[in-house]
Formats: sequence, structure tokens, C-alpha cells
Amino acid sequence: MKKYSSLIEIQGKLADKQLTLQELLAYYFDQIEKQKHLNAFNEVFFNSARTQAETIQAKLNNGSAGKLAGMVIGIKDNICYQDHIVTASSKMLENFVSPYSSTVVKRLLAEDAIIIGRLNCDEFAMGGSNETSYFGTVKNAADEERVAGGSSGGSAVAVQADMCLAALGTDTGGSVRQPAAFCGSIGFKPTYGRISRYGVIAYASSFDQVGTLTSSVSDAALLLEVLAGADENDSTVSSIPVPSYTKSVLATSSTKKRLAVLKETIASEALDPETKDAILNAIEKFKADGHEVMEVSFDLLDYLVPTYYILTTAEASSNLSRYDGVHYGYRNTQAQSLNQLYKSSRAEGFGEEVKRRIMLGTFVLSAGYYDAYYQKAQKVRRLIREKVVALLQDCDVLLSPVAPTPAFKIGENVQDPLVMYMADIYTVLASLAGIPAVALPLGNNKEGLPLSIQLMAKHFDEETLLSLSHSFLEKA
Repeated sequence: MKKYSSLIEIQGKLADKQLTLQELLAYYFDQIEKQKHLNAFNEVFFNSARTQAETIQAKLNNGSAGKLAGMVIGIKDNICYQDHIVTASSKMLENFVSPYSSTVVKRLLAEDAIIIGRLNCDEFAMGGSNETSYFGTVKNAADEERVAGGSSGGSAVAVQADMCLAALGTDTGGSVRQPAAFCGSIGFKPTYGRISRYGVIAYASSFDQVGTLTSSVSDAALLLEVLAGADENDSTVSSIPVPSYTKSVLATSSTKKRLAVLKETIASEALDPETKDAILNAIEKFKADGHEVMEVSFDLLDYLVPTYYILTTAEASSNLSRYDGVHYGYRNTQAQSLNQLYKSSRAEGFGEEVKRRIMLGTFVLSAGYYDAYYQKAQKVRRLIREKVVALLQDCDVLLSPVAPTPAFKIGENVQDPLVMYMADIYTVLASLAGIPAVALPLGNNKEGLPLSIQLMAKHFDEETLLSLSHSFLEKA
């Protein structure tokens, strides 16, 4: 069976009776088995997926199927699915069965998507290479000696290696966009508050956002259309009406956009030369298509990573305090006192990176340091957001790299947390400001490694981002 790049293509085959959902699912199961060495999946939902396929095929036969009928999708292993295990790729939650489904899972199922399995990720979504997972490192299908990116590395590789049509990830500081860039797929992070976080295991609550990894912009648009919108279970979700993103993408528009290149990101000596050349070529394509491209300065670039890590580790310290060996999750059975139970359970249940971030977050929230670090970082975050909003008043889209380099080798940076954290320098801007952003593939470098570009737009202006991305890739 050929690789399908969009749901439109699959639904056409289903409508013409050239394909059944059972055949499609069997194909993806076979792909997963053949490439299990890539370690993308923590679990494949053989039974529930087959049951879904039978039910949805019957709906297709009588014309009552939902918008996502034919979409086989994987979900990151920090998204709850009732009666299925969810672990956040941590020993702390090993074999924990979720008693309820997240809002995003409910909305997928309501529109007849088939959920094929849970995908490997960095532990509690903390990492940029998928090397911190309790279940092992995810390997990049383009070069198995290189990382998939993180934290949604399993989601990116599952789409890259054709193990499912699309995948859900979560993006706290680039955890959808960076692995998408490393694996050559489309990674879309909507505006903070566009999609409900209910039922998503929390890392940093004021940053976490469900995002999508797809092979086509049309699939990203359709998924956003299904997943977005108000949710009574999440007070941070916007009640702004959800437009038809699909129509926006597929409609032919003659409107030209103003694109602003963040010149410090392109001029940085840390930027890989081939990545820079690919981005400069992409800029020329935008110009050739009639869009106006200008350069703007962003003088707060050096403050992005410190601000992001102070705030996210502080929130992580608070969010992960619930895993104490008492309520649920891993418990040390040898402890002789309550204090020892807490210490032993958390020391044994969490991995090194998670413990590092909890400790850093606890430090910046502690008496005597709160004002010097956490409060100051909140003020800088406000300045960053105001600067971004001001820039976007004069243009439609901001343009930058996704990552300083293509996918690096497994083990290359894992022993140096500072190097790993600095790799987020281009993605955390959209996360700090809460704006939508997308990583788009730009082909491969000389070694066959995927290259990419990042586009960012105004709050809740996903339509511009999706339509521009679609027209750019169509003409690439």
C-alpha cells in the first residue's frame, strides 16, 4: 500500500470502495511492527483500534461517519484515554490506567478518528531529544543514530515513518515544532487557550498546549477545527468561535502578506549554515509569490531561554508535587516512615531530567529567591509578549528558524543540560508570547537530514498561518 499524505486522499479511496478501514489499519499495524526498533510507540491499541475500525466502517457504508473518518492517529503518552494506560513515559506512572478521557480524545472519537496507540515522549514532556523517556530513546527514521527531537519525538517519528497518518503532541516550549523539524513533518502549535488541556498530564500549565504533527496542512487545519473551542472542564480555553480552518486553507486567496524576519535569529553564528541557506531560499520564494518580506529586530532574544526555564520549572515543581507515593503512581514499598515514603518514591519514580527541573523550580520559588528569579521572569515574559504584539501590528507573520541545527546524534548533548536548553532558543518565543506557530519542512541537507522554517502569527490568527503554510508548500 502507498503512503497516504492526507485524509482527503484516504477518504477518496474509502468513498470509491478501493480501501476499507480494516485494510488501512492493518497496513499501519504492519508499518509499526516493521519499524518497532525506532521505539516510537509505547503501546499499540490493537483491540480498541480494530473495534473502532469496524464501527466507523459501518458508518461509512451508511453515510453517517464523522469528519475524521479514515484518520488513523497516535496520541502522545501524556494524553488521557479512558481505560487505556497513560504514563508520560515515566516510571512514576508505569501501568497507570486513566479513568477518563481528555477533551481532545473525546473530540477525536466523536468525529470518528481511530486512535492507534500512545507515543513515546520525553519523561513528563521534559526534554528536547526524546532521550529522557523511561521507555528508551526514539530514533529518527532519517538517520537512526540521531534523535527524533522532543518532547513529542514519538509523535514526529510515527508520522515521518508512516506508522499513522497524524499524531497529537504537546508543545510547552517547542515540543511539537522541534521534533517536526527534525523529522520533516508539519508541526502546528495553536494559540495558548485555543485547545483544551483537560486530561493532558501537566508540565507547565501556562505554557502547555496540544499540537498536531501531520504530513499536510489540510490535516492540521481539520484537526484544529475539531479540537479547538470552549470546554467547561478548562477555564483557560478561549470562547472565541472556531472558524472553518479547512475552508481557509483550501480557498484560493490573492491576498499577499507582510512577513517579518527576526534578523537576530538568522544572523546568529549558532545557526547551521545549511539551515540558514534553506531559510533564505524560502524567503526568496515568499517574495517571488508576491509577499512583502522585511527584517525586524528582536533585542530580547538573549532573555528567552532563561525566562522560559525559570517559569516552566517553577510550574513543574508545583504540578509534579502530586506524585508523592501516596495518591497514585509509583510507591516505594520498603519505606518505614511517611517522610521516607515521599523521598524514596519520588527519587525512584522520577528520572534525572525531571528531578533536575523540579529542584530548579523549587529553588526559584523558595523564600529569598522568588523575587530575584520567578517574579522577575514573569515581568520579562510580559515584556516579551508586548514586544511580539507590537511587531505583529506591523506585519502578519514572524519568520525564524525552528532549531539551530538539524537533528543531532543520540547521546551528543544529553550530558550537557545547558546546551540542550539553548536548543530551544527559537521555539520558546511563541510559547512565552502565547501565539500560534508552525514548523514547515524545507527538504533535506546533504546528509539527508530534514530542514525547516518557523512561522508565527497574531493571537488566534491560525487562519493566516495555515493558509500561508498551505500555499507555500503547494508551490515548493
